Formats: sequence, structure tokens, C-alpha cells
Amino acid sequence: MAGYIVIGLRKLFAGLPKSLEGLKPILLYPVFGLLITGSIMYFIFDPVFSTINTWLVSGLNNLGTANAVLLGLVLGGMMAIDMGGPFNKAAYTFAIGVFTSSGNTNGLMMAAVMAGGMVPPLAIALASTFFKRKFTEEERKSGLTNYVLGLSFITEGAIPFAAADPLRVLTSCILGSAVAGGLTQLWNINIPAPHGGIFVAALANHALLFLLAVAIGSVISALVLGIWKKPLENRV
Repeated sequence: MAGYIVIGLRKLFAGLPKSLEGLKPILLYPVFGLLITGSIMYFIFDPVFSTINTWLVSGLNNLGTANAVLLGLVLGGMMAIDMGGPFNKAAYTFAIGVFTSSGNTNGLMMAAVMAGGMVPPLAIALASTFFKRKFTEEERKSGLTNYVLGLSFITEGAIPFAAADPLRVLTSCILGSAVAGGLTQLWNINIPAPHGGIFVAALANHALLFLLAVAIGSVISALVLGIWKKPLENRV
């Protein structure tokens, strides 16, 4: 949205005197672009997404923790739906809420969201490594960085791939993340840390099972994506 607003500002300010040409990129575009974009986000997007977040967290609360495996499936899958957006943040916020407000220092739900958030970049990395002819050279290089991002619980590393092929990437990642999240609850895995990925895995009560859950989810997503994705020569 911000990009299109700046394009509009360029057209709007096209008739200004040439003496002001130097001010456009360093003053006019950033100042007016920020004001317009910020206003739209604050007055329009914020109320909308705030309502969505409230609804999502309420829905998760209604699930309760009695059926932990189902909740783990939902939380893990939500981490991959938008990879940092409202669904992802609602799942993470819910896990943090359970982690702090209920005195649950074991972090059962945190294990689910952490596993679910680690899967998408790791799946991308695996798919670009073992299905090379389905990815460009640039994508394969970017895929290598996703090993580090995934292990660090930085889901956003998968966003460029999801933007380029949303149906296949998001569907496969949601599937693997949901499986990983569900397995953490099936195996009663607790992680008493809100972030860190593999770097805090040792704090889990079942560290090896946590890593196994992440690995299983990542492999499932990578296989689905690698098989489903079209080869480069068949891309339209």
C-alpha cells in the first residue's frame, strides 16, 4: 500500500517547479507517504485487525486446554497462515497469555507455536535443497538462509516464497506446522521460553521430541511443496 501511495505522490507532485525536484525524494515523498500510510493504518486497519485479533484469541480461549492436541494443531497451523500477520500473532499472543497469566511456567502452548513457527522456513530450505529444479538459483540461495531463520524461530523468512506462490507454499506450510504443533501436545512437550527456537530447545522437558516434532512437520511441508510445485520450465 505504501508503495502505491508513493507512486501516487510522484504523479501528484509531477507538476511542481524543477527547483523543488531535489526535495521530492528526501522530504515530500517520505513525509506525505508516512502521514497518509500511517493515517490509513491507524484509523482503518488498526480497528479492523484489532477486532480480528480479539476474535481469534477468544476462539482459542473457547477451545480451552482440555483437548491439547487439537489446540496444538490449531496453534501450529495459525503460525503458518500469514507468517507474522494477525493469525500468527493471535496464536503467539494466546500462548504468551497461557504462559504468564495461568502460572503455567512449563510453556505447553509455547512449544506448539514455536514448533509451528519454525516449520515454514525450514520446509522452504529443505524443498529448495532437495527439489532444486523447482526453484531458481536465487531462490535456492535464499533457501539456504532459511535453515538459520527456521532454527531461530523466525517464520518471516518464508514470506518471499509465500508471496511468489501462495497457494502451494501456504498450504504445505500450514499442514506441516499443524502436525508439528499437534505432536508437541501429544508428547506433552513444554518449553519455558517465549522465543529462541533451537537455542532454547534444551530447556524443554523433552528436547529431542521437540526437535523431532519440528523435523517431522518440516519434512511433511517440504515434500508436499516439492512434489506440488511446478518445475521451472512449466511455470507460466
